[in-house]
This record gives sequence, structure tokens and C-alpha cells, in this order.
Amino acid sequence: MNQKSTWIEFKNECITDKLFDICIWVLIAAAVCITLYPFIYVVSISLSSGEAVNKGLITLLPVDVNLDTYRMVMSYKDLWISYGNTFYYTVMGTFLNIVFTCLAAYPLSRKRFFLRKKMNFLLAFTMYFSGGLIPSYLVVTGLGLYNSRLAMILPVLVSAYNVMICRSAFEGISEELFENAYLEGANDLQVLVKIAIPLIKPTLAVLTLYYAVARYNDFFSALLYIGKQNLQPLQLFLRRILLMASAEIMQSSGNATAASAAAQSTIQIRYVCIVLSMVPIVCLTPFIQKYLVKGTMLGAVKG
Repeated sequence: MNQKSTWIEFKNECITDKLFDICIWVLIAAAVCITLYPFIYVVSISLSSGEAVNKGLITLLPVDVNLDTYRMVMSYKDLWISYGNTFYYTVMGTFLNIVFTCLAAYPLSRKRFFLRKKMNFLLAFTMYFSGGLIPSYLVVTGLGLYNSRLAMILPVLVSAYNVMICRSAFEGISEELFENAYLEGANDLQVLVKIAIPLIKPTLAVLTLYYAVARYNDFFSALLYIGKQNLQPLQLFLRRILLMASAEIMQSSGNATAASAAAQSTIQIRYVCIVLSMVPIVCLTPFIQKYLVKGTMLGAVKG
């Protein structure tokens, strides 16, 4: 009887586990569908013909695939100017972010740094309290950075949260490595560049992705500090198209496309701009995603 009852309990546990797994997979599938549907719908709208869009025939997949709207939008030169500005702000800004994050995190991770505790406190303090928007604007304009590319880079040069992640990653490195390097005659800069940074590459890959996405999506700084249209990033261009004047692309089209432009749906032009703005991040993420879990765990705060 005991063996029989044990077998029944084991069988019931297996059935329960299978039901639980089925429920989990159903929830995951539902979450994936809910997440992917808006993206697929936007892409489908952008690829469909203007007539199908105006009649509301698109539910999931494109109807009467037509690339005329893409050609029209891509012929608008302001799009490529804003793309170039965003590329510059993202690449240069992310590079400087990583450099200064490492320079800030490394000394804060060394126990022999005499201001370590005080600086760590001040670093955490800035995460909860800041000077506010108006003082920040006065500082930027007072330094003569208004309407300059540096206004998109310097005010957000370092993230306190990312510095703490990088600091924790440096703290996870064995102290013996640093002691051996110092015995061999290496200075702090050599230890940082040749030992510390190579050992936390997964964490730096994650921070690079965090900074790059934040730089790419940053429009508020440009809204505050960039008044010249030829310096504005892609996000401000996208905001102008989505909220203010999507018809300007139609009006700027040449005579060859003016007739077809008039037939296009305004919402289709907006969705094409959204798709074009997503392409760089969608292409970049798969190459760095393998570092996400490992890098986040390496930089986790130890309890």
C-alpha cells in the first residue's frame, strides 16, 4: 500500500508540474503576442498601400504592399540630417559615458581611496535629490552650450546608477590581481586599462547598451537646449512629424511624387517614420543581448 500511495503521489506531482508548465507557456505566449502585435501592426501599416490604410483594411499583415511612402519619406533630407545628428550624439556620447563611468567607478571601488565612503554617499545622494530643471538650464546656457552639440553630451555625461553597477563589477575582481600588478610597477591607470576593464567587459557591454538606448531616445535635452533645426536629433524630427506637421513631408515632395503623396494617409507617413527610427536599435540589440544577463549579474550589488 505504501508503494502504491507513493506512486500515486509521484504521478499527481508530475501532472501538477505539467499543468503548471502549460500555464506558464500559455502566459508567455500571450505576453509575446500582446507585445509583438503593435510592432507588427505598425510595420504592416507602413508597408501597405495608402488606399488600404485609408479604408482600414489592415488588421495584422500588410495589404497591397506598396513602398511609395517609404520612398517619399526617405527622399526628405531633414530625416537624414536628424539621423546623422543622432548617430553623432549616440556614438560620441556613449563613448564618453563609458570612459567617465569607468573613471568614476574605479576609485570608488578601491578600499584604499580615502574619500571612498564620502564620495559613494554623495553619488547615492544625487539619485534622490537634484538641482532641478531650471538650475540645470541656467548652468547649460551660462556655459554657452545652448545650440551646440555639447549640450546633448555634457549634461548627461555620467549616470549615478550605472556608476554604481560598474563600481560593483570592479569590486568583484580579486584584490590579489591588483596587488601583483602594483608589485610589478604598474600605476593606477595601467591597472584600470589593462586589468580591470578587460575583466568587466560583459558589464561594460550592458552599460554601453543602456547608454546607447538612452542617447538614441533622448529628445528632452534637445527640446531644451537645441533650437537650430540642423542640430536636432531624430527624436525631435519624429516628434515634429507625429504631433505637429506630418504633412510637411508631402509638401516637400517633388513634382513626380506630389500626386501620390496627396493620396497617402497621414498616419501611414507617421508609421513609416517610426519604423525607420527603430531600425538601428533593432539591428544593434541582438549583438549585445548575450551579455545582458551575465553583465547584469556581474554588476549586481552584493548583499
